[in-house]
Amino acid sequence: MTADFRSDTVTKPTAAMRRAMAEAEVGDDVLDGDPTVRALEERAADWLGKDGALFVPSGTMANQVALGAWAFPGVEVIVEERAHVVLYEAGALSALHGLQTYTLPSDRGALDPEAVRAAIRPEGIHSPRTGLICVEQTHLESGGRVVPLANLEAIRGVAREHALPVHMDGARLANAEAASGIPANDWAAAADSVSVCLSKGLGAPVGSVIAGDEAFLLRAKLLRKRLGGWMRQAGVIAAAGLLGLEEGRANLEADHRLARELAERLHALSGLSCPPDGVETNIVFVKIEDERFPAPLLAAALEERGLRVLIHSHDVVRCVTHRDVGPSDVDELEAALRAILSL
Repeated sequence: MTADFRSDTVTKPTAAMRRAMAEAEVGDDVLDGDPTVRALEERAADWLGKDGALFVPSGTMANQVALGAWAFPGVEVIVEERAHVVLYEAGALSALHGLQTYTLPSDRGALDPEAVRAAIRPEGIHSPRTGLICVEQTHLESGGRVVPLANLEAIRGVAREHALPVHMDGARLANAEAASGIPANDWAAAADSVSVCLSKGLGAPVGSVIAGDEAFLLRAKLLRKRLGGWMRQAGVIAAAGLLGLEEGRANLEADHRLARELAERLHALSGLSCPPDGVETNIVFVKIEDERFPAPLLAAALEERGLRVLIHSHDVVRCVTHRDVGPSDVDELEAALRAILSL
């Protein structure tokens, strides 16, 4: 049996989710509306404190629906330089919507509000118009760091000064809520639209939601239609997402504790570095300091032992804790790495 630490997207639906999917009340969501999809959208909107929400198949589609709903071709988006929408969405921002980015460095995902203010373009015919600011919570490339609420509120303040919308890629917003104790609606209030992934820490097999006000949702529905994300009897999968939203959040604190334990144990091994005080949620980046084992070689050696990690770069692998890995899997990972590095 394989212990899979590559991502929290690898979780399998629980028995309760499978029952909910099998028994879901459904309808044609495009023609008449699907009752289970409506229930999920209403619950997500309530959790996030927004007027409403839309159910879509994926996190990338959720972000791209939002970006396309806010901005038009030739407009510039201010965004952190290592954001998911920049690195991991196959250039969709430009390919689908004709948008360009003004990327800024950050302190582990937290943009400097003054740098954001300075990046906003003055009116003029020679430069693109600034149309949107995009933030990310939690910040993936910083190891799942929770971007402080005060920072996000300061950026929202800058945006309001210039009448600009803010979109929050909140794929793992539930993890930020669990780690900080700050309710999701407080985080979501720092943005005009929010996307949340149901198939990461919340454990659903598929799907994301996008939330915002009524005017935004009207535009977003058009983009969802254009991108093929408006589904038919989608209650079959929405039922699992609803259960993940209702019950999956309760598991996240345990995931976070296990991630910190994993980091402590691996950081103690000669040849590895992953300071546990940098682990805030369920993501652990492990830097390999033993030059004999570049990340692809180390990952392959672990796979031979039934353990899977994600290659992040030449000398970094990623481990993510989730519902389907436990303390015994961490024991096995530590033992395997100890044996490999001792070769």
